[in-house]
Amino acid sequence: MHIVPSNICSAFEPSGVIGSKVINHAEFSRVLQAAVAAHDFAADRIPGQAFILIPEAIPFVSAGAGRPTTDPSNYVLREYRGKVSAFLKREFAAPVEGCAAVVYTMQAYLDDPDITPEEAKRVTAATLLSEDNVSSDTTYVLVTVLAFAGPQSQLSPHRFTANLAGGNHEAQVWTADEIRAKAKAIMGYDDQWSTVADSV
Repeated sequence: MHIVPSNICSAFEPSGVIGSKVINHAEFSRVLQAAVAAHDFAADRIPGQAFILIPEAIPFVSAGAGRPTTDPSNYVLREYRGKVSAFLKREFAAPVEGCAAVVYTMQAYLDDPDITPEEAKRVTAATLLSEDNVSSDTTYVLVTVLAFAGPQSQLSPHRFTANLAGGNHEAQVWTADEIRAKAKAIMGYDDQWSTVADSV
């Protein structure tokens, strides 16, 4: 089994990370592999699109959020997906209380409406060379890492709207009650938490 990070998963970068960050790559990868191997992807609401809780990974990640402050010096400006915004410095990240990974099977990832031809080519070409130099095809894509403090991390208002507009297959099966509940949770989360980013 080989898991390749998606093009939007920056959690493993040494610097410049916005949101959740992996601080011990080897140990995080070990528990992620075990969690993915144990998960039944056929049982997901949208088969192949998994949200996997991995509490064993808590010691190996930095939270993606912290409590907002009114001190501008506690924030850094960063470009994120085509827009410049203020992010709380990582030193103010709250203690991690939970960790999850969004992992897709290769086929589910390639079927995602937001995947560009360039990204599809990149992930399908990705291989892993083992110690005996035998390559194996990528079987899963790590879409994102979620290290959360307090309540489980919510979608950003932009991502929520994009999903409703057709950016994710799961949004197509949300009920009206689910949509209202998610919108309410997102509004509450946005009032109490700020996304963090590396200072450099």
